[in-house]
Amino acid sequence: MKLSELKNNQTAVIVKVRGYGSFRKRIIEMGFVRGQKVTVVKNAPLKDPIEYRLMDYQVSLRRSEASHIEVISLEDSKKLIKIPFEGVIAEERLRNIAFEKRKHISIAFVGNPNSGKTTLFNEATGSHEHVGNFSGVTVDAKLGHCKFEGYEFNIVDLPGTYSLTTYSPEEIYVRKHILNEAPDIIVNVLDASNLERNLYLTTQLIDMDLRVVVALNMYDELEERGTEFNYEELGKMLGVPFVPTVASKGKGIDQLFREIIDVYEDKEPIIRHIHINYGENTEESIKRIRKHITLNKELTHKVSPRFMAIKLLEEDEDMKKMASNYPEGEAILKSAKKESQRLNDILGTDSGTIITESKYGFIAGALKETIKANGNKDAVDNSKLIDTFVTHRLWGFPIFFLFLYVMFKTTFSLGQYPQEWLSMGIDLMQQGLRHIMTPGPLADLVINGMIGGVGDVLVFLPNILILYFFISFMEDSGYMARSAFIMDRLMHKLGLHGKSFIPLIMGFGCNVPAVMATRTIENKNNRILTALLVPLMSCSARLPVYILLIGTFFPSNPAAVLFLVYIVGIVIAVFVARIMKRFVFKDEEAPFVMELPPYRMPALKTTMIHMWKKGEQYLRKIAGIILLASTLIWILGYFPQNDALLAPLNAEIEKTEADYAE
Repeated sequence: MKLSELKNNQTAVIVKVRGYGSFRKRIIEMGFVRGQKVTVVKNAPLKDPIEYRLMDYQVSLRRSEASHIEVISLEDSKKLIKIPFEGVIAEERLRNIAFEKRKHISIAFVGNPNSGKTTLFNEATGSHEHVGNFSGVTVDAKLGHCKFEGYEFNIVDLPGTYSLTTYSPEEIYVRKHILNEAPDIIVNVLDASNLERNLYLTTQLIDMDLRVVVALNMYDELEERGTEFNYEELGKMLGVPFVPTVASKGKGIDQLFREIIDVYEDKEPIIRHIHINYGENTEESIKRIRKHITLNKELTHKVSPRFMAIKLLEEDEDMKKMASNYPEGEAILKSAKKESQRLNDILGTDSGTIITESKYGFIAGALKETIKANGNKDAVDNSKLIDTFVTHRLWGFPIFFLFLYVMFKTTFSLGQYPQEWLSMGIDLMQQGLRHIMTPGPLADLVINGMIGGVGDVLVFLPNILILYFFISFMEDSGYMARSAFIMDRLMHKLGLHGKSFIPLIMGFGCNVPAVMATRTIENKNNRILTALLVPLMSCSARLPVYILLIGTFFPSNPAAVLFLVYIVGIVIAVFVARIMKRFVFKDEEAPFVMELPPYRMPALKTTMIHMWKKGEQYLRKIAGIILLASTLIWILGYFPQNDALLAPLNAEIEKTEADYAE
């Protein structure tokens, strides 16, 4: 039986994942592993994709992708064979600190998307980085600094990632940063309300033999459910300390910093190197590959031999390339290929699947011993209640477009008042300078060229701030991910991923971060095509032009006309996408695998920070390019000064002004 054949609310158990390549790897890494229960929540409004519930979180797949997953009904699930997993404590410990202890600690924040990692970073460093409740908000590393009890922390907020494979640009970036920069401490930020999914990344960090401190973020949500969690015992099992935090409220940060210092100073007794047992045959293969790796000391200083051996068994292309650049590289790759084939022959499946299933088995066993759920599911029920409307087959689209219309309407109506105040302030400034400065080219340049040109654009700052307030609300609340869910069928018709809708909708605010957001799309061709379509979305920088033209030619109903302008841009983007997909980007489709996070009430502080951050970027553009362009336009209009040529034009201007005054 195929997963795509299940009906709404029907539950089944996963038997195996068919298919091959990066698609299959991504599916099993998202938790679709043998023995896991999966329930159909609902179909998208257009019957595709489908929302499933797995490991206490929501995820969506297209029907074509779900058909590759073989399941057995819940009634027959007892026939599945359970494979036991256990963790084995390694004899070796972490290396001693290679250099003299200093008061400067380099820290890297690593975690899943939606784990609150960037919120924690902002609270810890006082930074104003963008935070969002959908996958891929952080698309580049952010650097922040703070001091605590005599120590200086240099913190890097790395992109959100589900694993340390080379499936997406974020995953490659995170792994390369860890290997190349070698941070003193890794802070693994987990969503405490979704431990089983988040701990997969933790097991990979353990394989890398790193000093890790786990921040159990959003711990209040776990407590609200009435769940009892012995995180100290879990920390002993994994050999890493756990610290509960609530980043949105600034709770637990001091305790996290103290734990970081203890681990850095080698004072934390819980720290030890754990080896997750992948089974007798797999462990033997890892041991054989490691033997070849450890012959090259330069390579072992660059990466953990065990981690490299595991990644080579998973046929990680980036790790293969890395090994080939060192002596003994050919022998290492030959050994890895031989062992991978051996495991396939013995166990009847590829080594990547074996390792992934073993990790999830280890996690399940550890959580079974340390966590006790008391059945309070209020937070989950709230998300389900909201989703019955916003992702409904009939009401999903009207609600979404109504939200867009309200956003644009409010941008004009509410923004009109501060816009008028700014305009009045600029006029008063110009009048004051006319009384102070001597008439001439310099005065005209400052008053009309610089202040006038910049002021004409500056007055639209309130509109941009309001627009980004709404966009930030969508991202932080979790609704942006739902918009991708309900829009995937339409995006799929264009040959795009449902995730393409996220950067496209962001393009309405600003094309620059929208193009950067396309990095969350794993498929290269879809990523490039989406980036090419983003400029067709009417970004906030075009609002001054739109408002000027609409105010001149359509003063009676500006909001409706602006909405039409945006719709026309979308229609053109659809046409271009179809042409480009047919003749330029003709590759195979990318799988639709995206987490649907629970709804969360956005923190006003976070939303305001995001709103002002975008406003600050707009002001920087005004102080740079726009100021330069205004000055250039003034020069072209002011020179050359020829009274004979300008006399007829000045006369016409005076006549027009007189007629207008009447």
